[in-house]
Amino acid sequence: MASQWKAFQKFAENLVFNEAPKLIRQLPTPERVIQHGLKIGMDALAGSAAQPPTALPGGRPVTSASVPTAQRARRIAYAPDLDGRADPGEIVWTWVVYEDDPTRGKDRPVLVVGRDHRTLLGLMLSSRDHHADDADWIGIGTGSWDYDGRPSWVRLDRVLDVPEDGIRREGAILDRVRFDVVAARLRAGYSWS
Repeated sequence: MASQWKAFQKFAENLVFNEAPKLIRQLPTPERVIQHGLKIGMDALAGSAAQPPTALPGGRPVTSASVPTAQRARRIAYAPDLDGRADPGEIVWTWVVYEDDPTRGKDRPVLVVGRDHRTLLGLMLSSRDHHADDADWIGIGTGSWDYDGRPSWVRLDRVLDVPEDGIRREGAILDRVRFDVVAARLRAGYSWS
């Protein structure tokens, strides 16, 4: 019995410390996979169902201000550039506070559509399919910003002020065709140019 335990322990140690890290490094967003796995594990240990984080995080700034999109109307241009700064057309992750309870929030993807110095202007994404019939949301399909491969929708009627220091650069670049569809809706319905 003791030798079977030792063999299992050796197998488990090899899997955890050697093979799993190799597999995780090959994934497109290994940090998100690790975070998601740790959350699942901690929830399982605590005996609770997986719930989204709700408390405001410490450390990095959070996205807490949003304004009606027409009030932020400006020229929109597709300009992703992997230079270490988020640019229009890129999807970044940031902590966004809930509109109905500013003491709580959620880490979520945001499509960058502009910039005011060190504050990004972003439109939040959601994978909730009930947005499909909402005129204030537009579908953009799937992409590497969602590790579960779910379709996403972009909220058009509110622009988020995203502190540049508050983003994680784990997102993706939205292709030009889909970005142009979002830009056309901003021009047609919210006075952007």
